[in-house]
Amino acid sequence: MSHLAAVGPSDTLARSGQEALAGEEPVRGTVRSERRKELLRQRREELGLSQEDVAARLRISVRAYGNWERGLVKEWTDRKLLALAQALEMSERQCFWLFRVMADRDPPQSWRPSEESRLPDDPAQRDYLRDYAALMEAVPYPSFLVDHRWDVALTNSAFDQLFQSVRPHPTALPDDNFLRFVLFHPDAAAVLEDHEPAWCVPLLAQFSTALAAAPEDDGLTSIRQDIARDPFMEAAYRYGVPHWLSTYGPQAAERDGSVRAVRHPDPRWGRARCRLVAENGPMLDGMGFTRITLVLSAPQGGYGPPVGTPPAPAQQAPRLRAVPPLKD
Repeated sequence: MSHLAAVGPSDTLARSGQEALAGEEPVRGTVRSERRKELLRQRREELGLSQEDVAARLRISVRAYGNWERGLVKEWTDRKLLALAQALEMSERQCFWLFRVMADRDPPQSWRPSEESRLPDDPAQRDYLRDYAALMEAVPYPSFLVDHRWDVALTNSAFDQLFQSVRPHPTALPDDNFLRFVLFHPDAAAVLEDHEPAWCVPLLAQFSTALAAAPEDDGLTSIRQDIARDPFMEAAYRYGVPHWLSTYGPQAAERDGSVRAVRHPDPRWGRARCRLVAENGPMLDGMGFTRITLVLSAPQGGYGPPVGTPPAPAQQAPRLRAVPPLKD
């Protein structure tokens, strides 16, 4: 998974040592308080856990954890934050962000995440995935292993390099949940070319199919709730996806073989053509995983949204280009 060295503080946190403008501190305090509440709640819902479940993992009362989630804590000690990181199965980058948001400091260097928290319990399957990780590492293209919720189980170094400039985020890191990254991370458009029509809408179409097949899945339901909270994503989901599918057909949402583009931080790649190759073998399929590899090549045309996708219209209010304008 990605290394902590690739993670820097957010722009807001980077300003913490600078002189605040008059009247700014109360506003920043309110924003930080809300972000603290959202971080814990969203991560808990991503895992499909109740407050009772997390409290049991922490070995504290439900009332006490409820106070933690509401931000009613006198002091966020390292012990409390590390216990939260373990209980909420946080990666190294998520733990870094947890400490930054909650206490405005880095986690202690002695902490190490549970890197295999999403891997199966069966020893034979784990052994297979260790060898499979070595196979992925030998591939020069970004490659990752994902389940039906788009939770990422394994990545290779090429994947980490592609997304190395992505800033911390409480729920939408590319090596934690790829769908959440595409939909909600503010840096996604900096890496994924033609972000809205070529990445957001096809993944929303795939998500719609997955949710229809498993409407009770807690992870998928949590993503659907977050889509509903974002007016632009909700418009894309409700109106853009049906319009897009009726125009280009269901095959346009297939991830295997689709050709898109990325902006690679390595200048030797730059703005590169990208073909998605999805693979399932009997072992991976039995564990519920799909391997996706982004095969990069020099730009040759033929990538991005399907042919005939209209350009973004000139308008005052922002909206997703792939969503048709609503008639009065």
